[in-house]
Amino acid sequence: MTITLENWCRRVRTGAVAAVCALLLLPRGSGLRPEEAAASQVAAAQSGALEILEVRPSFFVIAGAASNIGVQVGEDGIVLVDAGSAAGAPAVLAAIKRISPKPIRYIIDTRPDADHVGGNEALSKAGEKLFSGGTRAAGEALAPIVSVESVLQYMTSLPAGALPTEVFHYARKYMYLNGEAIEVLSQPAAHTDGDAFAFFRRSDVVMAGDVLDTRRFPVIDVARGGSIQGEIAALDRLVGLAVPSVPVVSREAGTIVVPGHGRLCEQYDVVEYRDMVTIIRDRVRDLVKKGRSLAEVQAAQPAKGYMGRYGNPGGAWTTERFIEAVYQSLVGEKP
Repeated sequence: MTITLENWCRRVRTGAVAAVCALLLLPRGSGLRPEEAAASQVAAAQSGALEILEVRPSFFVIAGAASNIGVQVGEDGIVLVDAGSAAGAPAVLAAIKRISPKPIRYIIDTRPDADHVGGNEALSKAGEKLFSGGTRAAGEALAPIVSVESVLQYMTSLPAGALPTEVFHYARKYMYLNGEAIEVLSQPAAHTDGDAFAFFRRSDVVMAGDVLDTRRFPVIDVARGGSIQGEIAALDRLVGLAVPSVPVVSREAGTIVVPGHGRLCEQYDVVEYRDMVTIIRDRVRDLVKKGRSLAEVQAAQPAKGYMGRYGNPGGAWTTERFIEAVYQSLVGEKP
């Protein structure tokens, strides 16, 4: 079913996170008139609730719980992609109940970080297995948590109920729920070595996790197996999964790509982001081949031209840290 951007961006329930979050989640070219955008900001500022966006008739995105959360609904129940933070779990549960009274059946983790998996335990305990049978033990986590196997080594500080219960180490895991095929696609050595995409084929929605972050340069955690080459490979795969709205571009349809943080995207946004990362990689690689040190590479400002849009002079992930991660990924590269 083809729907307009105005429809799939409309709010399905009253409530927003903040004006900034509302603006970040609107795709480019949404067609909102200035007065509509202003009304959106006012509504966001007046409410402390989470933002719920209807992306497709059976697919929603919850924003404001530390990360974007995907919610697929149907007769089989609810499939979640990521769980947000532990502190935000009660609000996420309330938002899910506003979307559908059906039980949570699965939680899919796209990465091992606390802003994506912190709510695992609370949301899993509120869920129900498809074929539960028997009685529920006290504190038992009922909704299975799916992830790439390698994330387990990075989640040792979490309670047992928050850990994935269905892991896979091969290229993909698939299931068929609520009338559509769901693919969980492993993407190794990108942000970390435990990244995954969740592709909802009938809805034509891809939950991309933090491989795509429209707010900043991608976070590449070299210590946990991330690399610039793996990041670009992941973005290439994301470009291949997504289909743009052609030949009738005025419909603003096509595959919807939901990043771990920030606004909803289409294929062209992912292409632009991929090309930006590739250009910076090539600039750093040229400097590495010339024998430049990390300090010399930083001084050359290989991210110049993109720092205004994606750069961050402070905070946990600065432009300098991004360039350092790219450098570390390439310095031991074979010619």
